[in-house]
Parts: sequence; structure tokens; C-alpha cells
Amino acid sequence: MTATFAELFAALAVEGSEHTAREIAQQPAVWRKLADLMAASRSEIEAKIAPLVARRDVRVILTGAGTSAFVGDTLAPALSERLRRPVAAIPTTDIVASPRAIFASDQPTLLVSFARSGNSPESVAATELAEQCLAEVHHLIVTCNEEGHLATEHADQERSTVLLMPAETNDKSFAMTSSFSSMLLAAWFALAGAGDVEVRATCEQAAAAGDTLFEQRAADIKELAFTAPGRIVYLGSGSLAGVSNEAGLKILELTAGKVVPWMDSSLGFRHGPKSVLDPQTLAVMFISSDPYTRRYDLDMAHEMQAALPEGRLLVLAAETTDVAGARNWMLPGLAGASDVVLGLVGILVAQTIALFSSVNVGCTPDNPFPGGSVNRVVQGVIIHPLVG
Repeated sequence: MTATFAELFAALAVEGSEHTAREIAQQPAVWRKLADLMAASRSEIEAKIAPLVARRDVRVILTGAGTSAFVGDTLAPALSERLRRPVAAIPTTDIVASPRAIFASDQPTLLVSFARSGNSPESVAATELAEQCLAEVHHLIVTCNEEGHLATEHADQERSTVLLMPAETNDKSFAMTSSFSSMLLAAWFALAGAGDVEVRATCEQAAAAGDTLFEQRAADIKELAFTAPGRIVYLGSGSLAGVSNEAGLKILELTAGKVVPWMDSSLGFRHGPKSVLDPQTLAVMFISSDPYTRRYDLDMAHEMQAALPEGRLLVLAAETTDVAGARNWMLPGLAGASDVVLGLVGILVAQTIALFSSVNVGCTPDNPFPGGSVNRVVQGVIIHPLVG
């Protein structure tokens, strides 16, 4: 944990926040570890995953629930562009509810399952329903828990590959933080065909940017969170729309719904959802590094600032922006980086806003729902058999 971040949080002296603070702050170090993890897994990825991704008859589906679904939402646009083929992000909750619709074509499929624990009922059921509905299905399990159901059940399966994240990413806190970013980065490398040189360079670039962000902006993030926004809006395009979804979920979870988020694409926000804005709203925009997409994001940023009081819009970008009246933050060292990497570093801002906001509204971030109405691993799900 960087000194600046640690000192700021320690000053709050809030019991029940230690895991969340540590797991947010450890992410740059975890990303550096991933370089070695990917090197150790390279032979299996090249033998089992790369040939499937190269097959044009194989449908690639990224799946998970909640935060794990947003890993897929973030990756799918970037992978589709890089691989020049469609990659779909479909939540496990949709697969379980309507498996015949999702698997209607009985097409050979690579099902990429993201799971912190690997024990969520829908995560397990989605893989089983794929086996039931499809003649040919292969699995890439990306998980943080080596003892979880998904990891153990698929460990020795011929058509399965298990990619385990560093042990510390099996977050002990209620909300997924380091589990989200590590699974996102590892799957990007595994599916995009990144070589060792690219993997190490990207891990170091992201980690260095994260370290600098915490050193330079932790106090600013705390100040934003303590302005007590009643509503918060996260916007982005393409992969950064997926990051926006995850950013909104974090503050909803950690404040137990006391701060209400809205998450959308930059262009989609105009079509009705813009109604959510009021003078107390805090808005955060992730600006794409793609020159074409960036124009639309900046157009929306200028429009947002015109609708909000000065200082209530935070613009996060890899290059300098000049949205008058907004807080323009350039994420350090990311010029030319993909939106996946931009999202990795940008989500640190959203996670830290959520952490401090949780404390500000009187919650304990490690367990915002002490009564058990919402749980770390979802409960109460009945998986009904698919017959016929």
C-alpha cells in the first residue's frame, strides 16, 4: 500500500475497512505478478486456447455474474477489434435463465468463465448448461480461488483450462476489486495472443500508472468522495462502458445503496438517462484513447459540464483534456495504451471513491450489509433442471 493512500485511510480509523483498502491498494503489485503467472501458463494457453480463438467456427463467449460479468463487458469490444472477429459478453444469469436462447445455434464454443470464488450457483450452472446444450464446448476458467468449484471441477478436464490468479486476489472484502482487475488483465493477455514482451511491458505500464495515481491523487479522490454526492454517474464508450458499469456497482455495493449510481455509454446517456442529473450529482467520464471514439466522449463531457455545477464532473483520460469547469485528470504514463489498460487504472479511481464514500455515509466497506441481505457469494438461487 502506498504511503499516501495508507496514511489517508488510516486517518479515518474505521474498523471493518482494512480488507477493502488493502485490496484496492495492492493492485499495481498484483499486476506485476501477473507477468510471471502468464509466462508460466503460456504453453497451455498456446496449446489449448490460441487454436480455438483462431478457429472462425468457434463462438467466444465471456461470462460471469455481477462484477465478473463486467469483466466480459470490458473485454468484448477490445477483443473483437484486436482479433477481428465477434466476441460476445453474456452474463451467467442470462445463460441460466434462457440457455436454449443463448446456445440456440449449437455452435462450437469457447466459454470463458470469470469468477472470484468459483462457487456462485449461476457460474457453476452456466458451464453445466453449456455442456448439456452444445455438442462441442471448451472452457477457460479465470478464477481467484483454487479451491472453488469451477477450479476443482475443470482442473483435469481435457477441454478445460484453468487460469488461477494470485492468491491475494481472492478478495476477503465484500466487493470485488483486485479480483476484477487481475482477471481482466489475465484474460486480455490469454485471448488477445499477447507475447511475453507485450505482457511484461503492459503489466509494468499499468502498475507504474497505478502507483503514481495513488501517490498524486489519493487526497483528491478522498475530497471528491466527501462532498457527499447523492447520485454518481459513470460514462464511457466501448470497453470503458464496461468499466463504467463496474464503477457504478462498486459505489452501490460499498454504500449499501445510499449513493445511487447511473452507468451508461457516452452516447447512450443523452437518450433519457441524462434526466438523472441534479446539482448534487458527481459525474465521472472515462475518455477513450481511440481518436475516433474520443471525439464523442469529449462532446459528451462538454455537454455534461454545461449541465453541472463547476467541479462536479471528473474527466479521466490518457491525454490532456481541457473541459472548462471540469476536473481534468490525465492518467499518468498511459498515452497510446489500449482502453483495457486505461480502464484498469481508471477503475482504481472509482474503487477509491467508493471506499471513501462508504466511510462517509457510515458504512463499513468490508461488510456494508451486516444483516446479510446481500452477500459476498450470492445465496438463495435455485437452479432448476433443464428438461427436454
